Amino acid sequence: MRKQSSVAQIAIFFAIMLVLHLLSSVIFNLLPVPIKPTIIHIPVIIASIIYGPRIGAILGTLMGLISVVTNTLVLLPTSYLFSPFVPNGNLNSLMIAMVPRILIGITPYFVYKWMKNKPGLVLAGAVGSMTNTVFVLGGIFILFSAVYNGDIQAMLALVLSANSISEMVISAILTVAIVPALEKFKK
Repeated sequence: MRKQSSVAQIAIFFAIMLVLHLLSSVIFNLLPVPIKPTIIHIPVIIASIIYGPRIGAILGTLMGLISVVTNTLVLLPTSYLFSPFVPNGNLNSLMIAMVPRILIGITPYFVYKWMKNKPGLVLAGAVGSMTNTVFVLGGIFILFSAVYNGDIQAMLALVLSANSISEMVISAILTVAIVPALEKFKK
């Protein structure tokens, strides 16, 4: 792939990520739903499978930067977990915001490369989503366990049970639906 086309692909997927982020922020904040799944990681998963781990990791880095910027500008009770630039945030916040998102751009590629079939796409989508969940929540548990008087496990269990399952299912379904069409378009 030429360098110019890599930049174009990254730009297209980044634009999709920004639109998904803005739409999901508006929709999930207006609707009184008990879960608020993250969907911005889906383009990272799809790009990783189609264009490889390098482009996936770049898009994952951009996703992490979106998280840092959003949590710096829009203060929520959990903003310090993802931004070192808000009260109680630190360099650990930057690690939680960036490392899992970069890994989202790498793990689906290798899962799909290993299996190379429709079940492999489903698994790659699910693994990409769970990469985010496991590393973000694991990072919070390890790096910020003293928060909430040491009872952060209750908050993490709630997020893990509600959001992560819906995110994993959505990611798997959209990955298996979108990747074959984009692979045909790529050729």
